Amino acid sequence: MSDTAPKAQDELAGTEQPFVQHLIELRDRLVKAVAAVAVVTIVLAVYPGPGPLYDILAAPLVAHLPSGATMIATSVISPFMVPLKIMMMAAFLIALPVVLYQAWAFVAPGLYAHEKRLVLPLVISSTLLFFAGVAFCYFFVFGQVFKFIQSFAPKSITAAPDIEAYLSFVLTMFLAFGMTFEVPIVVVVLARLGIMSVQKLKDFRSYFIVLAFIVAAVVTPPDVVSQLALAIPMCLLYELGIWAAVIFIKHTQAPEDSAPGGLGGEDTSGS
Repeated sequence: MSDTAPKAQDELAGTEQPFVQHLIELRDRLVKAVAAVAVVTIVLAVYPGPGPLYDILAAPLVAHLPSGATMIATSVISPFMVPLKIMMMAAFLIALPVVLYQAWAFVAPGLYAHEKRLVLPLVISSTLLFFAGVAFCYFFVFGQVFKFIQSFAPKSITAAPDIEAYLSFVLTMFLAFGMTFEVPIVVVVLARLGIMSVQKLKDFRSYFIVLAFIVAAVVTPPDVVSQLALAIPMCLLYELGIWAAVIFIKHTQAPEDSAPGGLGGEDTSGS
């Protein structure tokens, strides 16, 4: 009788598809994702409309402008193009769960069960964390930054920010804070793939704090409020990522990784 244990049945056996069929499915998924963004864009165009959407985005700045001051447009087409860009950006963010679901549905059939346990939580959590970063920037950081900046403005100067410059500033800040809130995902992936162990991530903590303040100084305006508002959450999220990595690794191991006797669960009892 052979001592070799029978190999476990491949979960993906019989699921292979021709290359053309993969292309067709990819096309269908892309069409559905684009359709979701288009539908949301049409809805936003009807209500509340591009103009009110920009007013919502500009509210944190307008609230701290001097009495009677307004924003200006230095380009002829800015009053049309800038609100349109805001509407398209909002539509993409609202439809992002559908877009990510289509991406997940395309790759899921080619993943093993333990890989699905790895990818799906990362997709969901990364989306929620990005939204959390954008919300934190809009509801807290903008108000503090604009208040701080206006407090230094001489009384002889009337602030009248350009709407295109404001849009560029907002997008930069949204991207910076959205990506900052992805730090736990990066930490978890590094630990799960074995690139860095949890202990090495803990040892790297002091270096990451310095790195966080350098990144904050580079990507935010030259004021201490926005820099602290970016660097401090980065450090806290790094700690959260280390904690999450320990739990995540435990629950997403491949079956052969957790088998008592190694690959295939070889019997080492000598019986």
